[in-house]
Amino acid sequence: MSRQVIHTAAAPKAIGTYSQAVRCGNTAYLAGQIGLDPDTMQLADGIEAQVVRVFENLKAVAAAAGGALGDAVKLTVYLTDLEHFTLVNRVMAGYFTEPYPARAAVGVASLPRGALVEVDAIMVLQD
Repeated sequence: MSRQVIHTAAAPKAIGTYSQAVRCGNTAYLAGQIGLDPDTMQLADGIEAQVVRVFENLKAVAAAAGGALGDAVKLTVYLTDLEHFTLVNRVMAGYFTEPYPARAAVGVASLPRGALVEVDAIMVLQD
């Protein structure tokens, strides 16, 4: 099975030795996104703006991989403050409908560039 590297200018460019996503067959693995604006590469201001930007970035990478956020089967949410978990749920409700993907939420000490939230995803795409 071949691997296809996914890249889109509609999401922040990779800031390390990784790809925005890698597609293997009908599965796409989306790298963690933080709340960077893809045009300026600056973090959105505040937790709510960062959460929205994260899901917009994931949405762009999902589209570049040939899918949509609704194809996500697993998300991992990384938060520097788990008090923001309710906010993540509220914002997610604007991007996902039932059946929701499986999800884990992890409290972390810090994230790249001082981000407050990061989310990665696994998608299963239609053939």
